[in-house]
Amino acid sequence: MFNAFDFGKILLVLGLIIAAAGVILMLDGKGIFGWIGRLPGDFSFKGKNFTFYFPLATSILVSIFLTLLLWLISRK
Repeated sequence: MFNAFDFGKILLVLGLIIAAAGVILMLDGKGIFGWIGRLPGDFSFKGKNFTFYFPLATSILVSIFLTLLLWLISRK
């Protein structure tokens, strides 16, 4: 069972990983990760006064990647 200190360390590491991924995506611009959010199946509707964006294909791809990654980690 986890105690509060272990849970805090896990949250801290996850936060640092998410922050690092955000920095990498921001610095990359339209380079290697420029396809994220522009896949066929990512819907974008632009009206006169609003824009609706729904990244369906990107969400599915990220979900598959994270599922495989967590499955591999759990097998260890």
